[in-house]
Amino acid sequence: MKAEIGQALSEFWEVRTPREKTILMWGGLALGLALVYLILWAPAFEGRAKLRDSLPTMQRQLATMNAQANEARSLAPAAEGVMPTGGALRDALSKSLADNGMQPTQVQVIGAAVQIQLKNASFPNWTMWLDDARKQFKVQVSEAHITALKPDGQVDLTASLQPAAAK
Repeated sequence: MKAEIGQALSEFWEVRTPREKTILMWGGLALGLALVYLILWAPAFEGRAKLRDSLPTMQRQLATMNAQANEARSLAPAAEGVMPTGGALRDALSKSLADNGMQPTQVQVIGAAVQIQLKNASFPNWTMWLDDARKQFKVQVSEAHITALKPDGQVDLTASLQPAAAK
């Protein structure tokens, strides 16, 4: 196949006059330069101009994001110290339980603690939720009564959660 193409091109080139060969060479050179310009040079030049125009905007956005990140870092310790208590803690725990697919029988505030009662709950799901609640709401279990049911992993439980003591 390659030999046939090479032979066809060779025959084409041999029958050309010197003037035609010169015109074809200069035309090929001009076509090659045009392709290099259109494929390599022009897109790079236009992209560079677009980047030069958008760079100040991106620098302003970066400065704004850095300022916001610094502000968030400075506010983080204050947010860690704020823990919901009382009714706010009860509502937050109820919503969290519902979001995790556990419907409590009862959620009530008793003193500083929130008492949660669950019937036929999945114990693995409860322990995962409890770990998340401990981290998110800064609570600790002050009292828990758990009764295993016949289906493996299912329990009835009553637990009292209270705000964790400051360290």
